[in-house]
Amino acid sequence: MSHWTILCDFDGTISVEDITDSLLERFGRPGWQALEQAWKRGEIGSRDCMAQQVGLLEASDAELDAHLDGMMIDRAFPAFVAATRDAGVPLTVLSDGLDYAIRRVLGQHGLDDLPIVANRLEAVGESGWRLDFPHGRPNCRSGNCKCASAGDAHAERKRVLLIGDGTSDFCVAGEADLVFAKHRLIEHCRSAGIPYVPITGFADALELLPTLLAGELAAHGHDTAPAPAPLVA
Repeated sequence: MSHWTILCDFDGTISVEDITDSLLERFGRPGWQALEQAWKRGEIGSRDCMAQQVGLLEASDAELDAHLDGMMIDRAFPAFVAATRDAGVPLTVLSDGLDYAIRRVLGQHGLDDLPIVANRLEAVGESGWRLDFPHGRPNCRSGNCKCASAGDAHAERKRVLLIGDGTSDFCVAGEADLVFAKHRLIEHCRSAGIPYVPITGFADALELLPTLLAGELAAHGHDTAPAPAPLVA
């Protein structure tokens, strides 16, 4: 069994687009954009933002499912999952998004058996929705405290590889042993001195996995040198 465990973001990392945003754009009543802007300005946390936004969704079960069934994931993700399983590396989908949406999208690819730690989407009546936060923490403004999942993995003497792309991954990136970073997470890791390897998608992650498991992967960090020292296994 590997001494690594993988915590992988979903929206914009596994999925091609942000699933929650796509649902709000399709089914959200007026007001969700203002909440989004308040969150971006730091006036509210993601938990308050998403709870109120999900309350503005108006869609039947069938409408929601039809929309989710049209969502795409990174084409290399199934192969990456297969490689992690062959190597005995646990992979958990760790998201501040919607558990039902994640499971539905992954189910289209036979991957809904992956462990999913996310916010719980619940139906209210025929077309209303609410969000519950079983993985929240009192001192965390996110709906899902990703840092707690990293802490649990470290308590089991596992090294944590985080794969992510944006704001919801900023905090937990500092708790990971290494980050495979996309998009905005690259700049955050660079500026914060967090060990990371930039990727564009899971084709890159799949190629890097054997080197990571062999303990020979060179990680970037603060004031990156032309030839950074290998990550110590």
